[in-house]
Amino acid sequence: MAQENEQTNDFSKWYLQSIQKADLFAYGPVRGTMVFKPNGYSLWEKIQEAFNQKFKESGVKNCYFPMLIPESFFKKEADHVEGFAPELPWVTRAGEEELEEPVALRPTSETLFGNAMSDWINSYRDLPMELNQWANVFRWEKRTLPFLRTSEFLWQEGHCAYASEEEARERTMYFLNLYKEVVEDLLALPVYDGQKTPSERFAGGVDTYSIEAMMKDTKAVQAGTSHYLGTNFAEAFDIKFLNSDNHHDYVHTSSWGVSTRLIGSMIMAHGDEKGVIFPPKMAPIQVTLIPVGNIKKNPEVLTRLRAIEDALKAVGLSTYLDDSNNSAGYKYNESEVKGVPLRIEFGPRDLENNQCMIKMRDLDKKFEVSLDELVERVQSELEIMQKRLYDKADAYRHAHEHTEIDSFEELKAHIARCEEKGEYPGWILAGWDGTEETEAKIKEETGFTSRNIPFNPPMKKTVDLVSGRPAKYTVWFARAY
Repeated sequence: MAQENEQTNDFSKWYLQSIQKADLFAYGPVRGTMVFKPNGYSLWEKIQEAFNQKFKESGVKNCYFPMLIPESFFKKEADHVEGFAPELPWVTRAGEEELEEPVALRPTSETLFGNAMSDWINSYRDLPMELNQWANVFRWEKRTLPFLRTSEFLWQEGHCAYASEEEARERTMYFLNLYKEVVEDLLALPVYDGQKTPSERFAGGVDTYSIEAMMKDTKAVQAGTSHYLGTNFAEAFDIKFLNSDNHHDYVHTSSWGVSTRLIGSMIMAHGDEKGVIFPPKMAPIQVTLIPVGNIKKNPEVLTRLRAIEDALKAVGLSTYLDDSNNSAGYKYNESEVKGVPLRIEFGPRDLENNQCMIKMRDLDKKFEVSLDELVERVQSELEIMQKRLYDKADAYRHAHEHTEIDSFEELKAHIARCEEKGEYPGWILAGWDGTEETEAKIKEETGFTSRNIPFNPPMKKTVDLVSGRPAKYTVWFARAY
């Protein structure tokens, strides 16, 4: 089966082959775990760098908490422990000794931050408190897929405390909007922002908001979440402050996070039949330089290429000059499967003509560029490619949105037609009456789950998809990773 067909007919196989050929990861020795190889980890470093800058500009301070959480902490917030209990890995022994109290490997850290904030917050002068940590977390997943869903993964988690609900809600939305801005700009990944339904919100939270992305198989990935937690965790951990009127109040808390699933989302949204395509802002290597012809007979070709590489590095571009003994064709293919955005080919004839050939990873054609304008042209082409990838992904998602389906029978007929034709079912914009029963029926019979209640839907739906009753909400439904 050709890889082009694999992307169409076996998307998961295409994905695994692509990230392996790009040398991004290796499987860990424990089920469901993975090793980030240097190329893969560099992607996470770029994400960290972009978000850290935004967080610090907004006044957030980084910190780090232990990964071990006492069992008693989970029991303080009933909905929280119930929501995470099936995924918690527990430590019950240390050497030959049974622990007095089991400790969990953190699935998230609201309880740890809550316990600390109860000591750190005493007065309104201590507020707001906005903290973030970059950490690893554990959730014992039954079905795993590298970067997207693993038993241990990397993320950032922000935890904040405020004097009022108004301020807490305002900042909850601020961080959601920050996520959307960075993900769309850095990863060239368009997202749908909105509010989660009650069944999909964070365990122990009041309201959850998300950004959701569509992959090339039209499945959804929850790309980031921001939660307003009300006073639930404040009451559980006794986080009180003395207000300006000399009365004690509970703080209002929030939490928000993105994870390494952003890497998988980016690859699934932009890749083609050849493998990964990295947006220039994310690429571990932005430019590959490849000498053409016999280098030993034409050493000046390599000398000039090294000078070109130095000029590109001087303007901040990451480069790789492939001076190996492999054939030019082999080098071209390596550049393609590793997702390098721009390739420069340079041989004896190019040297004579003071030019080179450029090939963009996402385009078929090559074009000539004078060496006199090469650096500026490379920078320009990379900027254009970044926007081109976003626009292409945006057009793809809109082409697979279905707003015309208004009944459960129409949805099931749509799915049947797609399966018969070998097409992807896309996303469905549907009315929802707000009951758990109708939402659960859609999931049970179609595999579609609510993604979010979009802030700006393309249209308003007035009738519930399942019950036919008046719709309270307009919701995006899709199959998801």
